[in-house]
Amino acid sequence: MPIATPEVYADMLDRAKAGSFAYPAINISSSQTLNAAIRGFAEAGSDGIVQVSTGGAEYLSGPTVKDMVTGSLALAAYAHEVAKNYDVNIALHTDHCPKDKLDGFVRPLLAASTERVRAGGTPWFQSHMWDGSAVPLEENLSIARELLDLCAAAKVVLEIEVGVVGGEEDGVANEINDKLYSTPEDAIATARALGTGENGYYMTALTFGNVHGVYKPGNVKLRPEVLKAAQDAVHQEFGTPDEKPFHLVFHGGSGSTAEEISAAVDYGVVKMNIDTDTQYAFTRPVAGYMLTNYQGVFKIDGEVGNKKQYDPRAWGKEAEAGMAARVVEACENLRSAGTHR
Repeated sequence: MPIATPEVYADMLDRAKAGSFAYPAINISSSQTLNAAIRGFAEAGSDGIVQVSTGGAEYLSGPTVKDMVTGSLALAAYAHEVAKNYDVNIALHTDHCPKDKLDGFVRPLLAASTERVRAGGTPWFQSHMWDGSAVPLEENLSIARELLDLCAAAKVVLEIEVGVVGGEEDGVANEINDKLYSTPEDAIATARALGTGENGYYMTALTFGNVHGVYKPGNVKLRPEVLKAAQDAVHQEFGTPDEKPFHLVFHGGSGSTAEEISAAVDYGVVKMNIDTDTQYAFTRPVAGYMLTNYQGVFKIDGEVGNKKQYDPRAWGKEAEAGMAARVVEACENLRSAGTHR
């Protein structure tokens, strides 16, 4: 299928919230990891989201070029072609964008999508994330409102973050403390600034103890009830027809228990970011392949090695299969497996 249209993407997210399931949003940084993610979604019978961070976008443009817009548009063009061969809907998303990178990342991409939409096409990306967690809430929401208007013109969904995700991702680090928990007052302020749908479609990453990085189960103290309190507060304050007015996003999920994930989805999470686990799932088979085929991939003691074994396609297939399997597992955990229609 082609990359999801704005209408298809909105339907995906609405069905997820109504049906109490969520889509894995898989960070990618190459054509191989993109192919692995789409393959995983197809094997799970799930629509899905593929996303690129600022660092991933730089890498995609070429490690010596480091141009986020070039890398993003190259990814989008490639994805629009390869996704046609799979029977699931794939949405493209840009991940965490802090204030100092808006002008070099999200705003130019929105301009490119707006131009494409005006010409009768679809946006390059289906959603963009503004990460205002490092600025005061009032400034965060002011910038979010400006971006929401730009996104509406480009037929793009905006994702915002209210609260702070701990740990480190792409050079942005936050302490692990009480700021990791959004409050009902934060949620009400968000709805007052951005509306409850009348000003444009947006997703909200409320924080409930989330931490980026690698953690064993039990080391991250999640409180999914924070999400329910936020949904209840906005529903009561604004009298929304939906008891879960926000489409929520789950960041920093490594080490989360199945029960925590399930509760978060029940409270309105429709998108869960997955990066660390799929990085490992891609790299681990390569390490195993190299150790198993040591004599073939290295020219040892004057020998010539085995071309069929050091051909990047040989170990690349192993990597893609490993990552695809992890994507299938994520779809099963988030209950999106088999929901494509």
